[in-house]
Amino acid sequence: MFIKLNMKTKSITILGSTGSIGINTLDIINKNLDIFSIYALIAYGNNIDLMTHQCLKYQPNYVCTINSLSAKLLQNNLLYHKCRTSVLFGSKNACQLSSSEDMDTLVAATVGLSGIFFIFAAIKSGKKILLANKEILVSCGDFFMKQIKKYDAFLCPIDSEHNAIFQSLPINMQKKLGDCELLEKCKISGIILTGSGGPFRKVPLDNLHTMTPQQACAHPNWSMGKKISIDSATMMNKGLEYIAARLLFQANPEQIEILLHPQSIIHAMVRYIDGSIFAHMSMPDIKTSIAYGLGYPERIFSGTTEINFFQLNHLNFEHISKKRYPCFYLAIKASEYGQGEIITLNATNEVAVESFLLNQIKFTDIAKINEYVLETFKISQPNNIEEILFIDTQVRKYTNQYIKLNKFN
Repeated sequence: MFIKLNMKTKSITILGSTGSIGINTLDIINKNLDIFSIYALIAYGNNIDLMTHQCLKYQPNYVCTINSLSAKLLQNNLLYHKCRTSVLFGSKNACQLSSSEDMDTLVAATVGLSGIFFIFAAIKSGKKILLANKEILVSCGDFFMKQIKKYDAFLCPIDSEHNAIFQSLPINMQKKLGDCELLEKCKISGIILTGSGGPFRKVPLDNLHTMTPQQACAHPNWSMGKKISIDSATMMNKGLEYIAARLLFQANPEQIEILLHPQSIIHAMVRYIDGSIFAHMSMPDIKTSIAYGLGYPERIFSGTTEINFFQLNHLNFEHISKKRYPCFYLAIKASEYGQGEIITLNATNEVAVESFLLNQIKFTDIAKINEYVLETFKISQPNNIEEILFIDTQVRKYTNQYIKLNKFN
C-alpha cells in the first residue's frame, strides 16, 4: 500500500541513484532543499552502503532495489539507524514508484536498457522526465518520442550536449521535442554538437591497442561513470548523441555537425537562418544540465564552477578522425541502416565495453567487435518494446559468443 502524500515542493524519484548522474542529482537537491523533496530512490546495483547513506541523508519516502537480498540487507541497515524510509524491491514496485501521482519528476539515470519499463511507466503517467540515458532513447527510436507525445509527458534531456541545444530553443518550442517541423518552426538551419575526443586524442594510433581501462576512464575534463568514460574514449558516446539529436530535434543528417572541442567549454551550438549562432557554454560539469532540468523553467543553484574567461587562452575545434574514432562512424552508419541496426550496435558496444573493462579484449578490439556484429548480425526491424528487448538480448548473446570464440587478448 502506497501512502498518499501532501507535497508542496517538487517531488523527485531518481532511477539509478547510486550512479554518477544520481549522485550529482542528489548533490544539487541538497543545495536546494526548500524546492525539492525525494519521493523515491531506485537502484539497480548492490552498493548497500551508499544506498544506506543516501536514505539516512535525504530521507526519501521509499527506496527500491531490484532484488530481494539487497532490499533485506538495506532494510536491516535502516532499521538499525531508525530510518523511516520504506524499503521495497522488484520491478513492479519500481514501476509504481516511477509513475506515482505523489511524485512530479523522474530522473532517468540508469545505463543501457535497464529501467526501460520504469521510464515508460513514468511517460504513461504524464510525468516530467529528465533523461540522462541515451541508450534507451536511441534503441527505442521514434517509438519513444511518440509515447512522449501520446501521453503528454514532458521530456528534458540532461545529457550536456542535448541539454545545451534544448536551452538554445525558443521556450515555447521546448515542449515540442520530436515535432517533425521543430527546427523549421524555430528558424534553425543546423545544430552543432561538440566532443572532447577523450583521453587518447593525442596518443599515437599505433599505441592505442596498449591503452588500459584505467587510462580510458581518466577523462581529461569530465568526471563520469566507467561505461560512458570508455564510450567517450572511442567517441561511441558522440555517435549515440548524433542519433539521439536526430530523434529529439528531428534533424536530418545535413543539419547536424559534430566537432572535436578539447576544452569542453562549448557543449553545443545552434545555427539560426539569419546567420546567428547560439553557443551554450559552461565548465565541463554535468550538474549544470541536471540543475537546469530539475529547476525548469526556473534556474536554480548548481554549485558548479563558473567560467573564468581570462583563464581561457583559446577554444579549439577539429574534425573527427575516422582512423582514431571508428566507433563514431559506425554509429552514423547504423543510423542510416535502420532501427534494428541501431539496437544492434548499442547492445554489442555495451558487451564490448564490459569485456574491455574486464581486461578480456584490447581497447582497439571494441571497434572491431562492433563492426563485425553490425555487419553480420541479421535482424528484422522492431515494432514494440518487447521486440526491441529481444533484439538486444540476441545481440548480446551473439557478441559474447564471438568474443569467446576469438582470442582478442
